[in-house]
Amino acid sequence: MTITEFKTACSAIEQEYKAKIAAAADLAAVEELRVAALGRKGALTDLLKGLKDFSMEDKKVAGPLGNALKGALSAALEEKTAFFAAKQINDELNKTCLDLTLPAFPAPQGHRHPLSVAMDRMTTILAHLGFEWAEGPWVEDEKHNFDMLNIPKHHPARDAQDTFFADTGSPISMVLRTHTSNVQSRFMEKHRPPLRIMAPGRVFRNDSLDATHSPVFHQIEGLYVDKNVSMADLKQDLTAFMKGLFGNKAEIRFRPSFFPFTEPSAEVDVKCVFCQGKGCPVCKGSGWIEMLGSGVVHPNVLKNCGIDPNEYSGYAFGMGVERLAMMMMNINDIRTFYENDVRVLSQF
Repeated sequence: MTITEFKTACSAIEQEYKAKIAAAADLAAVEELRVAALGRKGALTDLLKGLKDFSMEDKKVAGPLGNALKGALSAALEEKTAFFAAKQINDELNKTCLDLTLPAFPAPQGHRHPLSVAMDRMTTILAHLGFEWAEGPWVEDEKHNFDMLNIPKHHPARDAQDTFFADTGSPISMVLRTHTSNVQSRFMEKHRPPLRIMAPGRVFRNDSLDATHSPVFHQIEGLYVDKNVSMADLKQDLTAFMKGLFGNKAEIRFRPSFFPFTEPSAEVDVKCVFCQGKGCPVCKGSGWIEMLGSGVVHPNVLKNCGIDPNEYSGYAFGMGVERLAMMMMNINDIRTFYENDVRVLSQF
């Protein structure tokens, strides 16, 4: 073989295999062409065997030509291999529901909702005071929502203007629970004293939405039943709870009130953090914000739940989570909790 014939052979092999590589249908075909072109018995190896018969001057010309041919074929093979590898990845991605428009890792950190933060803080303090978690249904019968709690048939709370009645198709009148006190009545039915429970959850009232009211909100109710439980125990525990939320400098007051399920009853107020007691729209100019209702459990309630009021007594309280959260976080409009504005949520 002359050097001219070697050059012609190099050109022919390059054209032949580049055409075959371009027409390859898959990775297996590319690999077969790699072996046929560059393998130990391939076309390039067979061509280079003829170099031993060349003169030193011809070898200096043929050697670089052989290396250039090898480089050209290797580049074509690698390009085709990369093409099929990318195609395989795209085919796999097309089989999945992966959204490539989503932000790359690490994903932005989310934020806990302020109501979740407030609820956790309140229940943690109550747990430290010895209260255990209890839950009940959202859709409740009137017996557990009203009757067992000593709320008479003529009480305004049982009117449609205050309560959402649920049409369940049952002959039993059902309501969306107006408080989590239904958990108390159900718990006392099934358990004997001593009892010390907290009942967090969502409740429903037929209220108009404004800065301090919502038709859907959250409550935490507490119940303690044992021998010789008195108003002094209630005041001590609620004072500890409020100071746990707002700090030892928080100003708290108890006002006599009336609730059908407690006697005597008291409302607990905290000095308004927005105006420091001077009066503002949030506290309606009084300087105080009502936080919760409380009192000694009415003997009729204990009796309705099968507990002897001559042997046991207890206290109960109920608080709105949103209202406490507003005080804790300096939020002056309850609607803020439901608008899900990221600028607000990111602060918590």
